[in-house]
Order: sequence, then C-alpha cells, then structure tokens
Amino acid sequence: MKSKTDVSLTDFRKETRAWLEENCPMSMRKPIKVANDFYWGGRNPKFSSEDQKIWFERMLEKKWIVPYWDIKYGGGGLSQDQNNILTQEMSRLGCRKPIYSFGISMLGPALLEFASEEQKMKYLPDIVEGKIWWCQGYSEPNAGSDLAGLQTKAVDKGDYFEVTGSKVWTSYADKSDYIFCLVRTDFESSKHNGISFLLIDMTYDGVSTRPIKLISGKSPFCETFFDSVNVPKENLVGKLNEGWTIAKYLLTHERQMIGGIGETDIKKKLHQIALENLPLIKGKLVDGILRNEISNFEMDEEIFDLTIQRVTDEAKTGNNSGALSSFFKYYATELNMSREELILALSGSDGLVFEKNYKSDGNLARKFCRSKGNSIEGGTSEIQLNIISKRILGLPS
Repeated sequence: MKSKTDVSLTDFRKETRAWLEENCPMSMRKPIKVANDFYWGGRNPKFSSEDQKIWFERMLEKKWIVPYWDIKYGGGGLSQDQNNILTQEMSRLGCRKPIYSFGISMLGPALLEFASEEQKMKYLPDIVEGKIWWCQGYSEPNAGSDLAGLQTKAVDKGDYFEVTGSKVWTSYADKSDYIFCLVRTDFESSKHNGISFLLIDMTYDGVSTRPIKLISGKSPFCETFFDSVNVPKENLVGKLNEGWTIAKYLLTHERQMIGGIGETDIKKKLHQIALENLPLIKGKLVDGILRNEISNFEMDEEIFDLTIQRVTDEAKTGNNSGALSSFFKYYATELNMSREELILALSGSDGLVFEKNYKSDGNLARKFCRSKGNSIEGGTSEIQLNIISKRILGLPS
C-alpha cells in the first residue's frame, strides 16, 4: 500500500474530491449564517444537528481535523501541498470546517514550537478530538495595544503559581474549558522580560467570567477574573519569564486566522447578492455607482486571495516574515468591513432591521456592527500599520 507521501498530487486531489463528495453532508456545504453553525467541541460538546455531528466524526476518523499535524499528535501527516489541495477541494464544495477551535488556530502552533513533549502529548490530541474548548487570556483593561504592560501576576508558591488579576475581550470564556494566559512572573525586569505563558483550567477555584455586550447586541467577549487561583507548575509552557516570545509567535497565528488564511467557508459573492435583490436593466444593476463599488471590492478580494497564494508559495522556500500576518490581518479587516457595508447597501431597508421580523432575521445590521470589532481584536489596525511600516517596508521609526 502506498503511503500518503507516495501518492501523486494529482491522485491525491482525485481521491480527496471523491471522499469529500461522498462524506460531507449537503447541509455542511452551506454558508455559515448563525452561531449554531459553528461547532466548538469542549468537555460538554453540543452539536446543532445530526449532520454537524456526522461531519465532525467522519473528518476525525479520516484524521483531517488538523491534517498537517504529525500523526502522533492526532494529525493527518499531510504535506503542505496535500493540505493545500484539501483546503482547495473543501472550498470548491463549500465544506464548513468540522470544528472551530482556538486550540487549532492559535495555541496548537505555539505548543508545537515551545511545549515539552509531555505537554504536546497531553494537549494536542485532545485539541484535535475537540475535547477542550480554549480561550485566550491576553488583553487587560489597561494593557490592550500595549500588551506587554499586563499586570495579572503569578506568584511562585513552590509547587504552584498563585494567579491574581483580570483579562478582557476573552472570546467565549464563559463557555471554555481552558484559557492560555499571559501572566507577570517578574516585576523587577523590563516589562517584556517578566512574562510567562500559563495554561489555566477554567474550573479552578477563583476563576470567574462576565459577558460583555457589544453594539451589535450580541458578543462572544467576556471579562475573566483570577482571584488567587492555584495553577500547577506543570502548566507553564516554555521557560519562566520568557513568555513574550511565545506570545508574539502565537499572535502571528491569531492574525493569520483573522486574516482568513486557510479559511474554507464560502461566502456568497457580492454581485450574486446584488443580482438577487436589486433591479436590473439588460442584466446590469441600475445603480452605476453601486455597480462600480461592487466591482472594485471583488477585484480587491481576488487580489488578496492571489497574494495569499503567492506568499504561501514563497514560504515554501523559506522566504517568509512573521510580520506578513499583520498585513493579512489589516487588509482582511478592511475587506470585511467594506463587504458588510456594501451588503447593507444591497439590502435596502431590510439591512436596517436590528431585530427579527417577518422579512429579516436582523443579522445584516448586527454583522455590520460586529465587523468594526475586526479593527481592534488581534491588535488594532494602527498597531498593524506600525508593524507593516517598520518590518515590511523598512521605514524609520
């Protein structure tokens, strides 16, 4: 029997396409619309439908939840080229991700790079199997863009750290099982040098959360509080006081996630929405200005997709910069805000509805409001522009 690496890419694409066609339920090929369309896993997993459960279980059995991770950690052991083909074929069919997980998109890469082998074997297979719902504990009320100014402290108590402080904008903290958290373990060193990276079980005594409602009327965000929480020393990832290195590495993956790299969920094209909702003359939109704005947006969107492909190819040769994640995050943020604004323009009065009625579910206006948060989360757009100017364009400080 041939190994996965022995199969030609042409054969692999053919086999992948056939498997997806046969195994991905039709309902799992539709665009994400509501919160229940996402499956997050966790200690108490909840599937919104039988098809969602079937799709996750089939992908798990196929080892395609995280297809590019090593087999010993629960991955599929696919090469970069094979993983790209799988992503392309899922996109072609519109297949949803079988699970959405910060453990996969952010923590996992950091563990692979910095964790001990014992920690990798403990956490990575559970991440793949969706047994842990992770949230991120970075920002604080007085340490957002100045992340290194965080004050949540972890005092060495011998066998454990005693953690006291608070975090903010912790997405889904009220539903999560674990939080990967930046804490200050040295108050004498410079602010970048006294930070450590801890994994904290949300069921530990002293951990509490409080949801934050956004202008959209809904929000996954929470405040998270640590009141003398005892965290075992074995939950420290990397070396003591060297968590800033891990933090920066993880941020590049968070920004890539927000930038949409590797995203397989298909969104309906703007011109399709326009053709369905607005009057036409000879197959063209009556509103010439709106027609021009849609054309410009879709060209920008295509250019962005091509740029991602080019950078991915360059990365294979070792020509890559972590700062590029800031570029992707910034540009994807701008695209998403523009998209949601244009959708409102295409929807007429229906786009103004904020509550569900007989014609609209109110999601259009809410999504428009929510898109503004993209310019803050994962590092503000201003911070990304500073990184791009210094580390990509080489401009002086």
